[in-house]
Amino acid sequence: MIHAYDKVYLSKAQSALGRMLDFAVYSLQYDISEFFDLFLSSGVATRFEKGDYSVITGLSGVELAYTVLTLSGIHADRIEPRYPIDRSEEFWTGWSLAYYQWETALYFADIIRHIPIKIVMGLYSPYHEMDIRQFCDKMNELYRTSNPETNLKLFRQNTGLSQRELAEQSGVPLRTIQQYEQRQKNINKAQAEYLVMLAKTLCCEVEDLIEKVM
Repeated sequence: MIHAYDKVYLSKAQSALGRMLDFAVYSLQYDISEFFDLFLSSGVATRFEKGDYSVITGLSGVELAYTVLTLSGIHADRIEPRYPIDRSEEFWTGWSLAYYQWETALYFADIIRHIPIKIVMGLYSPYHEMDIRQFCDKMNELYRTSNPETNLKLFRQNTGLSQRELAEQSGVPLRTIQQYEQRQKNINKAQAEYLVMLAKTLCCEVEDLIEKVM
C-alpha cells in the first residue's frame, strides 16, 4: 500500500492534528466542523496530507491552528492553550484522522465529504479504546457505504462508455471489467498491461484507477 508520507513523521503528524483540533475547540471556541472547513480551505490540509515536513513536524498543534486562521484571513490574539485533563474527543479525532489519511493517502476533503468530521468524532466511543486498525476498518466501511462506486466505473461513466464499449476499445475482457467494477476482483492487483490499456482509453492516469479503500 502507498502511504501519504514516510511513517517516521506519522506520530508527530498525529499529535499536531489532534492538538490543533483540541486547541481550536477548547481555546479558540470554534465548532470542530467550522474549523476543519478552514483547515481544508486554507490550503494547510493539502500541505499536511502531502507530507510537507514544515507543517506536519515543523509546527505544533497550536501553531498549526494559528497558521490556518492566518491563511484564512482571520485575526486571532495569541492565547494560552487550555488543555483538558484527559485527551479530549477532539484530540482523538485529529490524532486518528491523521493516521487514517496517512494509511489510505486519501485527501482530507475526500474523507470528510463522505464521513463528516462529527461522524468521525462520534466514533470516539468505543474506538478510542481499540487498536487504530479497528478504527481504520470502520472508516473504510463508512467510506465504501458513502462511496460505493469504483474509480473505474466513475471514469467509464464520465466518458459515456458502456462496459462493453470500454472492453472493445481497451482490449480488456468485458468480464474482467465487470469484476473490477463489482469489486469481485481487486483492480489494485490487476496486470499492469490492463491498467495501462484502461487508463489510455479513459484518458486518465493509471493511479486514478487505483482504489485507496477496498
